[in-house]
Amino acid sequence: MAKPLLNAVIFSFMGLFIFFAGFIITDWWTPYDLWKEIVEEQNVALAIMVGSISIGLCLIIAASVHG
Repeated sequence: MAKPLLNAVIFSFMGLFIFFAGFIITDWWTPYDLWKEIVEEQNVALAIMVGSISIGLCLIIAASVHG
């Protein structure tokens, strides 16, 4: 019982770490500050783009973790 739960926790944290690393790389790769553009400038198009990148990253990570 404990081993499947431990595996789920480990893979969850690993997936979150990979997602945040990918998001930081995306933020570093763009020529502007994503947070400033989305929150302060209220750039809706950029928010949609970042959201789609986030969903894509999550799908790729989920598929790779699942096997």
